[in-house]
Amino acid sequence: MTLGQRIRHFRTTAGLTLDQLGDKVGVAGSQLSLMENGRREPRLTLLSAIASATDIQLADLLEETPPTKRAALEIELDRLQRSTIYASLGLPKIRPSKGIPDETLEAIVGLHHELSTRSRQAIATPEEARRANTELRQRMRTLDNYLPDLEKEAEKLTIAGNHTTGALTHRAVSLMAESLGFELVHVHDLPHSARSVTDLKHGRIYLPPASIPGGHGLRSMALQAMAHRVLGHTEPTSYAEFLHQRLEINYFAAAVLMPLKQSVAFLSQAKTDRNIAVEDFRDAFGVTHEAAALRFTNLATSHLDLETHFLRVGDDGAVYKAYENDGLRLPVDVTGSAEGQFVCRNWSARTAFTRTNRTTEFYQYTDAPEGSFFESTQTGTTDAEEFSITIGVPFSHSKWFRGRATDVRRSSTCPDETCCRKPEGELRDRWAGNAWSSAKLHAHILSPLPSGTFPGVDDRELYEFLESHASDAS
Repeated sequence: MTLGQRIRHFRTTAGLTLDQLGDKVGVAGSQLSLMENGRREPRLTLLSAIASATDIQLADLLEETPPTKRAALEIELDRLQRSTIYASLGLPKIRPSKGIPDETLEAIVGLHHELSTRSRQAIATPEEARRANTELRQRMRTLDNYLPDLEKEAEKLTIAGNHTTGALTHRAVSLMAESLGFELVHVHDLPHSARSVTDLKHGRIYLPPASIPGGHGLRSMALQAMAHRVLGHTEPTSYAEFLHQRLEINYFAAAVLMPLKQSVAFLSQAKTDRNIAVEDFRDAFGVTHEAAALRFTNLATSHLDLETHFLRVGDDGAVYKAYENDGLRLPVDVTGSAEGQFVCRNWSARTAFTRTNRTTEFYQYTDAPEGSFFESTQTGTTDAEEFSITIGVPFSHSKWFRGRATDVRRSSTCPDETCCRKPEGELRDRWAGNAWSSAKLHAHILSPLPSGTFPGVDDRELYEFLESHASDAS
């Protein structure tokens, strides 16, 4: 569309009609009209002829900016009318003829932008988010959590950064950014809600000062920002698309931090040695335990012939992230979502919190209705709470892992309600924890309650309240 607008601009500036310019360059005026309307792409030789006929340089035609403010409005209107949001309304497209004043065109484009904004606000309801997250998790299960196309793109960027082995250096990340035309800039005034800001026009990726080389998070945040460019992402039109893009940039960043070839070689050797350990994988590539565990799920089935499950669980037992392709039955709600649900108190993801020494991984066998599983769990701490990261495999795969000799074994019959049943006082405390955890995850659930609902009430009132709201809160 921009090229077509520039052809039209220079044609009219030269005082030529479509037919007159067509005669000069040897094509029909109707063909030029298609090009000016963005419906046909001209050959380079024809563009050279058009530039010569209108007495301009070829570079003037090929600039990426619209030639006028009016042209910019027409291009933007065309883009907006192609969106799925506008198509869902079933309304006809408007052709911006000469008879439409600029002010009218500005108003129409403004209305489109407001429609897009309100649509984005409407689609991010908690129910929609949970369903979209469930669909994405189920889709990744069918793919064994492995995306070969993203692996290839990550390999190209790894080569651009001259990264061959070991932990990815900050300098290598900078070289990768330069290969994509970006400069990494650290600033102190990013919004708290922004992990990074990418300035496409000036080729800069702004990162918070906490990620200055030597600090935490620079590599991953910078790589995620680059991933949007590498993978050709555009503004998401639905919450499901937003989640998919977020998964892709996280996957891409992990595949650069822990490259396919080196990671598979490391893990394959560990399997040969019957000594697979996420903590070793983590330390070899200088990443967080969670990043290493998630990357393991990418490669375990496709390259090591291992089925597995992954859990990130809060200290109250609530699930924050989950994946499985080994048959373990995750706790889910009516939408099929595992996020916010509570794992059995006998699973390793929760028993690991009872340890005194948490510097190393905790190993446990868990007997579940679906079979026996070997689990390796590492706990961690944020400013808000403690959490655990668990990697588990069926019992038949435990022979490849460090910690398989553990004598810790727990039995879980969940979702049988008797498995986690406790005396009334403990049950009341657990319900209170569930309500609080759910309030953190979905503030809208408890926000309508009058202020002071909890303070000042006795245990019996609290128990009755939580009992009546337990299904809503959980």
